[in-house]
Amino acid sequence: MECFHLNSSVSCPIDSSRFPNGTPSSWCCSVCRSNKSPWICLTCLMVHCGSYRCDDFVVNDTKLGQVQKVREHLQSLENAEDLQYIHFGATGLRNLGNTCFMNAILQSLSNIEQFSCYFKELPAVSLRSGKTAGRRMYHTRSQGDSSVSLVEEFRKTLCSLWQGSQTAFSPDSLFYTIWKIMPSFRGYQQQDAHEFMRYLLDHLHRELQYGRNGASHAASPQDGVRLSAADGKCCINGTASVVTSIFGGILQNEVNCLICGTESRKFDPFLDLSLDIPSQFRQKRSKDQEPGPTCTLSDCLRSFTDLEELDETELYFCHKCKKRQKSTKKFWVQKLPKVLCLHLKRFHWTAFLRNKIDTYVEFPLKGLDMRGYLLEPENSLPESCVYDLVAVVVHHGSGVGSGHYTAYGSHEGCWYHFNDSTVTLTNEDAVRKAKAYILFYVERAEQAASDHPAATRPPAEVTQDTTAGDKDPTEQQLVFLFLSEKLAHKMQCILID
Repeated sequence: MECFHLNSSVSCPIDSSRFPNGTPSSWCCSVCRSNKSPWICLTCLMVHCGSYRCDDFVVNDTKLGQVQKVREHLQSLENAEDLQYIHFGATGLRNLGNTCFMNAILQSLSNIEQFSCYFKELPAVSLRSGKTAGRRMYHTRSQGDSSVSLVEEFRKTLCSLWQGSQTAFSPDSLFYTIWKIMPSFRGYQQQDAHEFMRYLLDHLHRELQYGRNGASHAASPQDGVRLSAADGKCCINGTASVVTSIFGGILQNEVNCLICGTESRKFDPFLDLSLDIPSQFRQKRSKDQEPGPTCTLSDCLRSFTDLEELDETELYFCHKCKKRQKSTKKFWVQKLPKVLCLHLKRFHWTAFLRNKIDTYVEFPLKGLDMRGYLLEPENSLPESCVYDLVAVVVHHGSGVGSGHYTAYGSHEGCWYHFNDSTVTLTNEDAVRKAKAYILFYVERAEQAASDHPAATRPPAEVTQDTTAGDKDPTEQQLVFLFLSEKLAHKMQCILID
């Protein structure tokens, strides 16, 4: 993008303190949000993008050498960032062609310590024999479909992050595996990050189940995460995995017939909650209008759990009235997950387009209290209902099929901004200002427990939860059923006697 100051002279002193946060290589264009070849106008201090060289428009310097001082200041920022980059070990992911949606999700999941450590501690899928005995087998594109392992490629990708390499890691092997097992993500078009995350978690879970039933994976289900008897109640196809153990929660759905008053209850297991942004906050205001009230994450959660009357297209079939009747619906959270994933529904369909809701939603970095949304809060420990933010996925642009995804993640007390191959240190203020698309919150009790892993993790040889034998055989279990390969986030709860 061009600036109308390009052909003018610097008419005011250059104040480097007003430069954008982060290093120059991490700056994004103030117009299109691109980070390709960023440059800054020394007059208005707006960041733009383009293929200009340093001296295309800087013909000479001032008597005080202000331009040279700016160059030295920016170079010092880059050098300092390089030192911090090496110290903290953050590694970026190369964009393979509109794969920013995948990179943002992978970086977010890598910052969920309990989840990522489980995969990083898994052994390789298999070991070769003969001359290559003892070496891990890494799958290549020349091998057949039967050798493709999503868990293995995911493990290798997580192991490559936070290694201190200044060279971005290329997740091409993982991306190839995704093409093999998730046909809808083939090609290089932009995809929805939330939809990709749901597919990824579902396929990881199913492969882990398959491995523990005696097939390709030799990993113990207890590596790094204890799968308790309670986790078996909110699982897919009856078997818990690290995915359902960490992300799995349970909703209670109450439907009341407005004609006869019959109440129906059912339980809906979930891996994430999709929250509408209330309509009163969606109105776009012109520059002349005063800004309206700020939408908060609590507003979205209340809108999700508030009592609502179903419209004519969603009439409830009342078994007492024997026909579809007007009814009300309300959600309660019966069981909170260890990692609470909140998806803000920013995209909605109109006649032919999928438009974006660009409303800013204020969210807490620490102390998200979920007790007010629990069905029986008195039966839960107070600390188990409080969550702290660990990662944020942000969509830049106007449509789901375009734009760009980046992520923020908290690692060892520092916040990072992940923009494909570029990783920069950032601060909490920058995270708070982000227009979040997906929020990952970690249970505070789990964070405290992770500080003492020896006290919470079972021995490596443990292969089965010791409490499983105390389970009542008549107890009803909740089972996830993904009703179609396309997911579509449709799940059904089945009660097994």
